[in-house]
Amino acid sequence: MRIFNLLVFCCIYFIPNLVTFAAPSIGLGYTPKYPANFKHFDYVNPDAPKGGDIILNGNGNFDSFNSFALKGVKAEGLSELVFESLMVQSADEPYSLYAHIAEDVSVAKDRMSITFRIDPRARFSDGSKVTPEDIKYTFETIKEKGHPFYKFFWADIKQATVTSKDEVRFDFSKTYPELPLIASQIPVFSKKWIGDKEFGKVSRELPVATGPYVIEKYRLGKDITYKRNPNYWAKNKNTTRGMYNFDRVVYKYYKDETIRLEALKAGEFHFLHENYSKLWAREHTGPKYESGEIKKVQFQHKNNEGIQGFYFNTRKEIFKDIRVRKAIALAYNFEWANRNLFYNQYVRCDSYFSNSPIATRALPQGLELALLKKYKKQFPQHVPDKVFTEIWQPSRITDQKTLREHLRRAKQLLDDAGWRVKEGILQNDKGQKLEFEVLLNSKGFERILGAFAHNLKQKLGVQINYRTVDVSLWLRRVRKYDFDMIVSGLSQSQLPGKELMNYWHSSVINEEGARNYAGVNNPVIDDLIEKIVTTNNRENRVAMAKAIDRILLYGEYLVPNWYIAHHRVAYWDRFDLPAQIPLFYQPTSWALQTWWLKEKEGHK
Repeated sequence: MRIFNLLVFCCIYFIPNLVTFAAPSIGLGYTPKYPANFKHFDYVNPDAPKGGDIILNGNGNFDSFNSFALKGVKAEGLSELVFESLMVQSADEPYSLYAHIAEDVSVAKDRMSITFRIDPRARFSDGSKVTPEDIKYTFETIKEKGHPFYKFFWADIKQATVTSKDEVRFDFSKTYPELPLIASQIPVFSKKWIGDKEFGKVSRELPVATGPYVIEKYRLGKDITYKRNPNYWAKNKNTTRGMYNFDRVVYKYYKDETIRLEALKAGEFHFLHENYSKLWAREHTGPKYESGEIKKVQFQHKNNEGIQGFYFNTRKEIFKDIRVRKAIALAYNFEWANRNLFYNQYVRCDSYFSNSPIATRALPQGLELALLKKYKKQFPQHVPDKVFTEIWQPSRITDQKTLREHLRRAKQLLDDAGWRVKEGILQNDKGQKLEFEVLLNSKGFERILGAFAHNLKQKLGVQINYRTVDVSLWLRRVRKYDFDMIVSGLSQSQLPGKELMNYWHSSVINEEGARNYAGVNNPVIDDLIEKIVTTNNRENRVAMAKAIDRILLYGEYLVPNWYIAHHRVAYWDRFDLPAQIPLFYQPTSWALQTWWLKEKEGHK
């Protein structure tokens, strides 16, 4: 579910001058694929048998079952299995929502409110009926006391009002294309779960929500078991038919990637989405793979991969000068890493919207060009001249000659910025050293940083240190921007929208828990994001996104990493899969929702 993962797909709007209506689905400028009486999504097997279990791996540890609070490390599986929203998104359309807890939805004529009628069958895990009061309470509690993201993301939802025994209305302080859909994906939990406790401190209390599973047992930081609720209210609904087929879902936690892989081979768990190219290329081998007991498959997808990279925290003095950031980026040899570390599995990120038509791979033209020219006149220092004449590309090092050329250019940039090598270390006139730390949460990146650090230290005199900490400490420090550099990614939607506010708008630059990691502070970016949120024209939205992409790239806010246009998955041959793979999906969620146990493995 999009909002629980802090990931937003495309924005949606309605036909201008639309009168109030009630409908079970909504889509972005198009009629949703599935009619009102559809039986099931195309990417499921409606006759999939129920039964058995699936065991997955968790990363690091966990200490909370509260998906919506700032504090704590959330247990894996909560978003997919326990908490549900008013409407759900299909995975084979850019952005269509279908009625779930809400039986239907009505948008006001002036588009300043949206009303949901609750499915009379909707029940919480304790058997109690879902009421409008529960929905209102959930919204108000999360917005006021939850993760800061929600306060920002729901800022334009003014209030929730109970309008009848089975209806709740959300009023807006303004209206823009995505807002009705944001409201449609508000999650729901029972008031009883929180009771009279302080929301931020609710962490170990078992959630009372509407999802298909409940927590059966757990050992903090070690494992958690979900069991399918036999009384799940929506088990025969079209939005879940053929889905959630396992009786139990178990997550076992591992802190080391090598140990985790050996545990998979030993059968300790059944399914692994592999993120490490070396492990995929060299270690996913052995008798179990050769016999077919473990399947090793690359599943294609159409996801907008966004961008991953080494983020400069420009709040830090050493990274405020763009020349320093560009010089450091020139020293990263992706081509060498791809050959020697990644087994040529990756493509370099050259856009903040990688693997997407939005990526800027040509000079600006049309509406985008007009936008950039306008902003150049208004904010000349914030729109680089090169956006009009050059297509930004990450540094490309093909051999030793180009490496030397890149390092010479980097040295010149550092010289121009006032940094000179003294006693083997780069220093400025004040005697400050150009030294920084990369904060990691996985040892897998240490080998990647090794060659990068070598080039910086030996060739340029820049001292780069890297430190691997556990996930909980990494999260605490990142939420407070207590880092010099981190490795992270920003997932993107098929057509970007409100999530961009949380990524690059200056209003969140010091907002704890936001994701403006680099500290982007550019009035042009701000204005483009504000406009992209309010437009209902797809062509305009694409042009604005391209302009944002181009300016961000020339801002040198990160050293781009890489992406891959398929999911690498290893799993034990005990599952059957639907015939159709969705277009936009994450592999673990897809398996949890639509796979089932083979008959020979035993099921009900």
